[in-house]
Amino acid sequence: MSTKLTHEEAEALVRSNDPEHPANLICELCRDFYKLGWVTGTGGGISIRHGEHVYLAPSGVQKERIKPEHIFVLPFAQSSVPKPGSQRDFIRIPSTKGLKESACTPLFWNAFTMREAGACIHTHSQHAVLLTLLLPRDAKSFKMSHQEMIKGVRIGGVGKTLRFFDTLEVPIIENTADEEDLTEGMAEAMRKYPDAPAILVRRHGVYVWGNTWEQAKTQSECLDYLFEMATKMLLAKLPLVGDE
Repeated sequence: MSTKLTHEEAEALVRSNDPEHPANLICELCRDFYKLGWVTGTGGGISIRHGEHVYLAPSGVQKERIKPEHIFVLPFAQSSVPKPGSQRDFIRIPSTKGLKESACTPLFWNAFTMREAGACIHTHSQHAVLLTLLLPRDAKSFKMSHQEMIKGVRIGGVGKTLRFFDTLEVPIIENTADEEDLTEGMAEAMRKYPDAPAILVRRHGVYVWGNTWEQAKTQSECLDYLFEMATKMLLAKLPLVGDE
């Protein structure tokens, strides 16, 4: 369902010369994430909340080629909280044929509503995927301590930064055939692990959020570093927690 704006009013939401405007930022960040191998093959995405509006990268698009005109804009105040199969309220829908909203939409809303996040990033990072395969099959979370990059991660993704001696813990949920069906599993993990800054999805990737897009980006980078370090430590049979 679309809210009633004129065509020009709707288009003005994604037109700006300001590089900090969400429509421009999403395009720039997706290009950067593509170069890192995080959003290849059209997978992954990002959503930024800007006031009462939510800017959303489209689904099924080459992420390094997204343009502001491809961005969806939704009101944060939805008629109902987005969930699998639910109808969303839109302020702007791209005119480009074949574009659809990201399948991650209800998962992004988990971050917005449960953590009051300002941005949420989803990547298909190989480091995140490999980590979930190297940990024991029954592992419900990933834990790590005594690594400098932990200091770039925030408690709950939106609180104070962790310290070198703190133990980072990120829950792991099982993958589903359809992305939207991860919504409740993610929400349940967020309730069970309120201090977690992200959610790992086994054989899939990771969701990371922050108060702002800058914090979400910073934490995504720090966590990816830690995931890579953890995979190497596991292969070398080194403990992930402690300073041995």
